[in-house]
Amino acid sequence: MSCAGCVSRVETVIGDVPGVEEANVNLATGRTAIRYLETVSSEADFREAIAAAGYGVCDLEDSADSQLQEIAGLRQDVIIAALLTLPLLAIAKLPIFHSVAEAMYGLFPKHVWSTYEWALVTPVVFFAGWRFFRSGWTELRHFNPGMNSLVMIGAGAAYLYSILVLLVPGQFPTGTAQSYFVAAGVIVTLILVGRYLEALARGRTSKAIQALMSLEPQTARVVRDGVETEVVLDDLQVGDVLAVRPGERLAADGVVLEGVTQIDESMITGESIPVEKMAGADVVAGTVNASGAFTYRATIVGDETVLRRIMDMVEQAQNDKPAIQRLADKIASIFVPAAMGIAVATFAVWMAVGPTPVLNFAFVAAVSVLLIACPCAMGLATPTAIMVGTGRGAENGILIRNGSVLENLARVDTVLFDKTGTLTHGTPVLTDLFDPGTGESLATPNEILAIIAAAESRSEHPLAHAITRFAAEKGLDIPEVSNFSVKPGFGVIATVRDKQVVVGTAILMEQEEVEFASSAPIADHLAAEGKTPVLAAIDGLIVAVLGVADTARPESKETISTLKQLGLRVGIISGDNRTTAGVIAAELGIDQVIAETLPGDKAAEIKRLQQANQKIAFIGDGINDAPALATADVGIAIGTGTDIAVEAGDLVLVSGDVRGVVKAIALARGTLRTIRYNFLWAYGYNVALIPVAAGVFYPLFGWLLNPMLAAAAMSISSVLVVSNSLRLRKLSLPFSD
Repeated sequence: MSCAGCVSRVETVIGDVPGVEEANVNLATGRTAIRYLETVSSEADFREAIAAAGYGVCDLEDSADSQLQEIAGLRQDVIIAALLTLPLLAIAKLPIFHSVAEAMYGLFPKHVWSTYEWALVTPVVFFAGWRFFRSGWTELRHFNPGMNSLVMIGAGAAYLYSILVLLVPGQFPTGTAQSYFVAAGVIVTLILVGRYLEALARGRTSKAIQALMSLEPQTARVVRDGVETEVVLDDLQVGDVLAVRPGERLAADGVVLEGVTQIDESMITGESIPVEKMAGADVVAGTVNASGAFTYRATIVGDETVLRRIMDMVEQAQNDKPAIQRLADKIASIFVPAAMGIAVATFAVWMAVGPTPVLNFAFVAAVSVLLIACPCAMGLATPTAIMVGTGRGAENGILIRNGSVLENLARVDTVLFDKTGTLTHGTPVLTDLFDPGTGESLATPNEILAIIAAAESRSEHPLAHAITRFAAEKGLDIPEVSNFSVKPGFGVIATVRDKQVVVGTAILMEQEEVEFASSAPIADHLAAEGKTPVLAAIDGLIVAVLGVADTARPESKETISTLKQLGLRVGIISGDNRTTAGVIAAELGIDQVIAETLPGDKAAEIKRLQQANQKIAFIGDGINDAPALATADVGIAIGTGTDIAVEAGDLVLVSGDVRGVVKAIALARGTLRTIRYNFLWAYGYNVALIPVAAGVFYPLFGWLLNPMLAAAAMSISSVLVVSNSLRLRKLSLPFSD
């Protein structure tokens, strides 16, 4: 395929195969993704349809070799064409200098030099440029004119016209027997150079996939019966024990069995600092063992590893077609036939009203229109930007399910966050410890905390875990517990150091006849701050009031601030009570709070805002928030390590760092901006230069485009579009190192 017209044609013929529901063809990757009914159609049907339309097909695993062969073939043709075109150009253009013309025509007559031109240009057109004639004829035969048709007609007409001038010059009207051999040669050479540069640049756009593929080792060291054996990746099985040495990449997802090490997980999380791993820790295929040797058990192998799933997601995103590209392909499908019509009309008008020599003017204008009109740049405008953008995202731990996500995310005006586990850590921590001053002091604060932690140590409640975790972090010695009992929903009662300990709610204190009136103001104060108050009594006296809360992540506040600077509305939508959600919102600087919502209610709230013409991005944990993620214009799932909710959101932030939301929006805006610039150039170039090529401005300013310049402009436009897309690889993203 060579232009957006080709894309439209291939999609049409595939879509005409019975059982096909959808076909997406990508000019930049040369790939198609087809959704079809297996009971109605098959791969063989698609191959047959594509071949019947005049295009070739290669298997996906051979595409890399095919691309290398294409680049090598283009390089060879460019070298041959350039070596022959340079002397051709010299013979044709040097005679403009009077002294050079005298010397040349003194050596050989003019028709002999024209014969030399013919000898030089013939291999350029019909050997180096044969690809244009072969494909162009196929396009015309299938009533599907494209770039190759335009080049074939333009260069072929210049060559044929010049042959007739050479053989039968007397048959031409006075002043029109002019040779265009040099135009034919230069046209083919310039377009070949453009194709070659474009192929090189398009190869660079797919480096993200190549880089991901290179992260997967080819072999793994399996421990079987105490002996290490090296096996290829395809032979790995779930349950295998793998040995990893420093500097090696992991071959499967798994759990550490023995050893302590640090692993570079930057390819998964985007974080450059190695993560410490010990027995029981999860590890991921493709990550690098930075320090110690260790063994681990493979839990996921082959296509289901995180790395393979990331690769699949990036490829899927790169092959997707946003709405803006579908429109471009539709326009391009009628652009080439329209250009041919304009060329015919141009020739007819010049023949009717043009100045002498009218045939020359008509011929030059018609050929220029054919060459300038090719919609190559239109076909490349979106897919190249999407490829580079999704690859850039993958490098930063931003996994994009399809290319449409970038277009949608760039247009979002409201960002809604789930609270728990997204803006907060998701696990409660002990934030306050008050001495209410009731009764005599029984012990030091640390001793009291140790006794409370002992009573809570046998409880499975998250609040109990927060208290015991805090005591452990302080290094306290936790005493033995006896007579432990749980009062579900209220707290615990236990005996610690021969003392009765009651820890829980005010209701539990009432039930155990513990006087707590003097401590109530402290509890109310904690509740007003969005914290959960916990009362603790020893032998009937309140000894402490504890505050437990799910605290905000340290990066949440700067994330919210930056989103506001980007001009976005920011809100919380949470199942928590209004007080708790409001406290977190106030702390982070969020104005809009939607609280006390069930998962289904979250989706309904998002629909309500969408009906008010707001474009919503919703950020949640990707599991509990699945309905809301699916309803939002863009659903962003927060994932950490191997816990990636791939199916939940349109976009996954692998590291779990909410600052990735800002990065994703900046990337989406940068990608859409690049696509718009690409289209501005592609359409602007065609719209501006077709009238110039047709000679519309010749009567006013004497402007008439030379076919050689038209060919150069057409080639340069495609290279410029691809090069502009490649600039996304250097796009500066917020919070990036």
